[in-house]
Amino acid sequence: MLRGHQSWEFEHRPMLLSTAAIGGPTEAKGPLADDFDLLHADIRMEQKSWEQAERTLLDEACQKAIEKAGLTKDAISFFIAGDLMNQIISSSFAARTLAMPYLGIFGACSTSMEGLALASLLVNTGSARYVLAATVSHNAAAEKHYRYPTEYGAQKPPTAQWTVTAGAAAIVAPNDGKGEHPVVTRATVGRVVDMGLSDPFNMGAAMAPAALDTLVSHFRDFDLPHDYYDLVLTGDLGRVGSRILRDLMVEHRVNIPQDRYHDAGVLIYGDLPEVLAGGSGCGCSASVAYGHVQRRLRQGELRRVLVVATGALLSPISYQQKETIPCIAHAVAMEWPSAACEAGGSTP
Repeated sequence: MLRGHQSWEFEHRPMLLSTAAIGGPTEAKGPLADDFDLLHADIRMEQKSWEQAERTLLDEACQKAIEKAGLTKDAISFFIAGDLMNQIISSSFAARTLAMPYLGIFGACSTSMEGLALASLLVNTGSARYVLAATVSHNAAAEKHYRYPTEYGAQKPPTAQWTVTAGAAAIVAPNDGKGEHPVVTRATVGRVVDMGLSDPFNMGAAMAPAALDTLVSHFRDFDLPHDYYDLVLTGDLGRVGSRILRDLMVEHRVNIPQDRYHDAGVLIYGDLPEVLAGGSGCGCSASVAYGHVQRRLRQGELRRVLVVATGALLSPISYQQKETIPCIAHAVAMEWPSAACEAGGSTP
């Protein structure tokens, strides 16, 4: 199952039984609005605080994923989740509500694929039957935590990104052999990369080298051609970081076709002016991967997708102590079953 130094091949092809994405009012204005299961018109979501609103997003995403899978909470073996709040409180409080065996993780904005990789590992090895993997972010909660409260009205530079208000969840299950759901075929666990950048208003530039490192490792560990995937989706580098990554790929001869590479932080908002350099946050790559990408896989528009979720592992404490920003990226491959069989490997 271990491939190369840092990758896993899932020989039993665990399947994505269901996915769900819940968004907020800004996400409703973006070009991917139709790919969300539910969009809130009120960013407070009738809660007393931004943090409680974030928890609502995660609760709703998990409940919707369970409902779409036709399961009950008791059928889920493990709940894997993380977020951006101190001590991942949104995830822990959601776990309290769900009352499932819980594994809390933190990968900043890379949490979605970190969780999906671990969920697939548990199912592939027979250590679990159904695993719920989820994450969430809320624009106002994250701004208050990492930058300036929204009410402060601070001016941001053009390199800044807009934290996505979204919760997203996926249920990973053993492959039933019917070929009716996308399957998870591979994962590459990223390394921490720190290029010495320290500006929290330019996260895309800080995270781009980590995305490159994981991409290089993924194609090397699996000995895959660079045009193997129909879509390589990073998230969330935004406009600045994705341009830097394109340049880095040329420099390091990672020859992914230009029309097959996109970034979730760019896709989710399109040309909305208020988002500056694009989207960010745990909910960015998660909602695009579990909403937009899943729809395109199920409709046959895509057959093989690699999602490379990036994360900036800073905190208010590290920033105040003038530390640089360590970054990471985790990659997970999702494929339609027939495409996975064509690529070789064990079938269920």
